[in-house]
Amino acid sequence: MGGRRVVVTGLGTVNAIGRDVPSFAAGLRAGVSGAGPITQYPSADWPVSFACEVKDFDPTVALERKTARRTDRFAQFAVAAAREAIEAAGLDVAAEPDRVGTAIASGIGGLNTLGVAHQHLFEKGVERFSPFWIAALIPNMAAAMVSIEFGTQGPLTASCTACAASAMAIGDAVLYIRDGRADVMLAGGAEAAITPVGIGGFHGMRALSQRNDDPATASRPWDVGRDGFVMGEGAAVLVLEELEHARARGATILAEVSGYGLSSDARHITEPDPTGASPGRAVQMALEDAGRSPDDVQYVNAHGTSTPVGDVMETQLLKHVFGEDGARRLAVSSTKSMTGHMLGAAGATEAAACVIAIRDGFLPPTINLHEVDPRCDLDYVANTARDARVDVTISNGFGFGGHNACLVIERPDVA
Repeated sequence: MGGRRVVVTGLGTVNAIGRDVPSFAAGLRAGVSGAGPITQYPSADWPVSFACEVKDFDPTVALERKTARRTDRFAQFAVAAAREAIEAAGLDVAAEPDRVGTAIASGIGGLNTLGVAHQHLFEKGVERFSPFWIAALIPNMAAAMVSIEFGTQGPLTASCTACAASAMAIGDAVLYIRDGRADVMLAGGAEAAITPVGIGGFHGMRALSQRNDDPATASRPWDVGRDGFVMGEGAAVLVLEELEHARARGATILAEVSGYGLSSDARHITEPDPTGASPGRAVQMALEDAGRSPDDVQYVNAHGTSTPVGDVMETQLLKHVFGEDGARRLAVSSTKSMTGHMLGAAGATEAAACVIAIRDGFLPPTINLHEVDPRCDLDYVANTARDARVDVTISNGFGFGGHNACLVIERPDVA
């Protein structure tokens, strides 16, 4: 671990099991499933008719009404999560706006806006296109809207690395703070891909579960009956802050992001390295960056998507990094069993879950795990949360194209 130390002083989230951090933490502890029938468009006759939606979301809570109308759902989520995180951190952005940056990722961006624009093109022609559609759909707009809304004038970035995107946004933000480019970063991710194109496209890849008869049990990482992931949506934002800056303003320090690792499979556009060796390098790099040995880790928030190939790979990865005995010592869980797979927002939401685990002293469960795949033989905290002191965690994020990221998040040892 080099340079200045980076701590977490605020959290915000919007997801299928909680529209704020308190309800998210309660949902994690209770093992709540966010899956249900899709309500955003007619889907009853579709092969996949369910997802983990954010229900009853009012974007005007986060944005002025006119601005909300011109902003895609994914960016609305980002602003809502950022607002909660800033308020929780007691952060006054206006006091030093050029020292506060924003790194909000998205794997896909404004897919709903793209669908509306496409339909409009064929129904009304090109002459009446909205001048706001391009700005609404590009993946960087969540980061841009957060920066505009809250006045951050430091580094402004938007990772677009599929399902590793927001883990990378957090890791990159840590590097900016360590290097002195910012003192505070709003870091996270946002996604809203529960649309006909989003569901249809992932179904076409045979990536989605088809348990239309029982959505609540469809996301079942490591279970022998898993048949794909459940689409989720939402956002999560962490306030990351240089340690001495946080101390000077009397901020409550929730956790420290002490390590960040990256690697590439360099193998396939969708399939992960089945041996786990390539993503394992990201985990090893993150531990080395944090100055931690594998023996220091108690909890892994796994990528754990509930896909036949990915879950076996991640089990192999953990054995590769921690050894057979070390891997079996770990508590490993997938909060995607509850939130669904939030794509570019997954890493940040799962990083927030690690902070909550440290803060509240419990291990989030993997729900719907009733018959474990014999190839997956670790402790996956099946079905029920477990009270435990959690000091050092890792959070994994792997994306299509071979993007691998890992964060080490640990209990702060500072007053």
